[in-house]
Amino acid sequence: MTTTALITGANKGIGLETARQLAARGMTVMLRARDVSRGTGADRELQAEGHAARLIHLDVTDGKLIAAAAAFVDAEYGHLDVLVNNAGIATMGGAPSATSLDGFRTILETNVLGVSAVTNAMLPLLRRAPGARIVNVSSEVGSVTLVCDHANPMWALPASLSYPASKAAVNMVTAMYAKELAGTGILVNAANPGYCATDLNGRSGFRSASQGAEVSVTLATLPEGGPSGTLWGYAWGGDPDKPYAELPW
Repeated sequence: MTTTALITGANKGIGLETARQLAARGMTVMLRARDVSRGTGADRELQAEGHAARLIHLDVTDGKLIAAAAAFVDAEYGHLDVLVNNAGIATMGGAPSATSLDGFRTILETNVLGVSAVTNAMLPLLRRAPGARIVNVSSEVGSVTLVCDHANPMWALPASLSYPASKAAVNMVTAMYAKELAGTGILVNAANPGYCATDLNGRSGFRSASQGAEVSVTLATLPEGGPSGTLWGYAWGGDPDKPYAELPW
């Protein structure tokens, strides 16, 4: 049976690198892209490298496109082994008191509601796989514990609201799906790729997109009996000899 993986926001950056690394492990990867022209370039790039890659047009805020994507996966493969909810957006920072409510709503719709909408649509397909994995790409800036710790690098970051709040919500979304699916063999975890150089932050990060993808790939390929309901990934300011760890909510 073909091992399948679907990655949202996979036309570039961490999403594309996640698709590349999962494909290198023998999976058939489906790249879900809102921008069809960029997505087409991404799937052709992976195909040129010898990987099994398919493009699916998807906007995580569009219910009709989500349903069409689920129908495509069902018709082509009949199941889904891995879902990586990677798609996300960010806006310019600013003090919480200066937050644009319209911008806040837009971020929540994509970063949080999109995760739930896609997961719900794909869940029947995930249930058909032997031990499926769901990975929600989150961030350490969504950890209330870390951003309030004066000894952690998070404390020095500007006190913006929209993006961190959206990732804190993704963490709770992850915990609730893990709770619902406990005992089914489906593992659900949140990934912290760390501060990676991507278009999302003007390429200001100190980790590469490939390094960030390693976190999602590890969670997507957990063995049977692995952890579920955790925030795991790069531990900024932690033990340099052990860069990856479970992080506090």
